[in-house]
Amino acid sequence: MADSHDCLVVSVVQQRLDHFRGGEPVRSYRVSTARAGVGCVENSLRTPVGLHRVAERIGEGEPLGMVFKARLPTGVLWRDWPSREDNLITTRILRLEGLEPGLNRGVDAEGRVVDTHRRLVYLHGTNQAAGLGAPNSHGCVLLADDDMRELHDAVAPGALVMIG
Repeated sequence: MADSHDCLVVSVVQQRLDHFRGGEPVRSYRVSTARAGVGCVENSLRTPVGLHRVAERIGEGEPLGMVFKARLPTGVLWRDWPSREDNLITTRILRLEGLEPGLNRGVDAEGRVVDTHRRLVYLHGTNQAAGLGAPNSHGCVLLADDDMRELHDAVAPGALVMIG
């Protein structure tokens, strides 16, 4: 069950997400972060770094492989999706909100948007599970559908997420 003492740590170098509860390790997951590397600027297609929190949990009760568009279930599983586009948003979504003004929240010193929430950066399931363990996203953190369902069910809004 979800607990307010959850913390997720995403290692870009190791392409791994570690889930901690009350400071104790719960589970590690293989992930994919952005092909373009890390960065917080809007439209960069990079994974934002720094401290975040889970702002929203989306997709509870949807079947594994459900494709989401604009955070809504389409009613179609990725295996039946009409095109072979990569990095579909599947199964569940944990929408992130940056907690560091000027780094991943609001705008930076140069006036560029660096807001993770506005950038629509998520932890989400993917139709590209074979590519997990190597950078393969457009900025989000990708997990296998089974892992994403498990993680979604385990953490509540407000859980901390450190990406680095």
